[in-house]
Amino acid sequence: MMLSFEEAFDIVLSSAGQLGAESVNISRALNRVLAEDVESDMDLPPFNKSAMDGFACQRADLANELTIVETIPAGQVPTKTVGKNQCAKIMTGSMVPAGADCVVMKEYIESPTKNTVRFIGEKTADNICRKAEDIKVGDIVLRKGTLLKPQHIAVLASVGNTQPLVAKRPRVAVIATGTELVEPASKPELSQIRNSNSFQLTVQIESAGAVAENYGIAGDTDEAIDSLFKKALDQNDVVLISGGVSVGDFDFVPRILKQNNIDLLFDKIAIKPGKPTVFGVSEKAYCFGLPGNPVSTFVLFEILVKPFLYKLMGHDYKPHNIRMPLGESVKRKKTKRQRWLPMAITQSGTVKPVEYHGSAHISSLCAADGLTRIDVGVGEIEKGTMMEVRLI
Repeated sequence: MMLSFEEAFDIVLSSAGQLGAESVNISRALNRVLAEDVESDMDLPPFNKSAMDGFACQRADLANELTIVETIPAGQVPTKTVGKNQCAKIMTGSMVPAGADCVVMKEYIESPTKNTVRFIGEKTADNICRKAEDIKVGDIVLRKGTLLKPQHIAVLASVGNTQPLVAKRPRVAVIATGTELVEPASKPELSQIRNSNSFQLTVQIESAGAVAENYGIAGDTDEAIDSLFKKALDQNDVVLISGGVSVGDFDFVPRILKQNNIDLLFDKIAIKPGKPTVFGVSEKAYCFGLPGNPVSTFVLFEILVKPFLYKLMGHDYKPHNIRMPLGESVKRKKTKRQRWLPMAITQSGTVKPVEYHGSAHISSLCAADGLTRIDVGVGEIEKGTMMEVRLI
């Protein structure tokens, strides 16, 4: 039975368990997923902080000449209280002294004498970052499941969390099947092609925060595929096999998965490219059988496998989508499957399909900025229609 993509997606994500957690140094935490909430150990700012270089004073005295009582560099605690008709020269980031309720920018100050200043502007903001206005001690600053980007690393540092607890990275094996395949360093003979899938999938896996290992090529025999699969299954959390999943005489992958006690949850999806996609689970690992054509493997990884890998790490992955008008009409004759097309952003602010000859045309993706979905039953989309494009 062939499932809709939505049904297959739900099955895959609902099958994802958790792989445990580990603490890592903050310098190694980029693109890891938090395994617990993070609380602040202090107020931020920890004191009333000057937002400007200028003079801290009392707003009620702005029309008067002010006597400078001290200079406060950043990192120094004020030693004096600002009283009536007084001010303190202050630097950006410095602690605002007691008694002051605003900081006047130095650009709006004149100095009648060496030790006095006068405000010459019409009005001023407070220019004070108030204590705890950003974060209060005990606040949860980052939630479990957050994918750590540079801005999150800065927050971890600001609250002193130098050893965040993060989800373990899934170990993912990549196997390519096909007697016609040779490795990229070899010159293919007549009827042979280079193995691109393994290298494409390996970097896609790494970009999704998982750990990839390329197990090479298995020829189109039961013995070759079974031997390499057993090794990968024993050493990894997830196994990705490209090729050998359709209905040809040498498509052995589904049978070999079953022989190794993999419970196949589906073996066809109503999608193009990528119809003969297989997914199964066991007590040891999760297994995907992806079509051998490289565009199929690329697309299925992006829309199905990547969200699954993030789910294993406890992160709810959201793709980067944009909405833009279609620059030219798109038509298709067969509408029984969901279709994914490579799209390019034009200089006129529209999107249009790139030149695309089918699921073996991997170089077409190099001209694409993203992928767009055409739903089941839709045969034509008119020029000007707003399209959602998944950036790649």
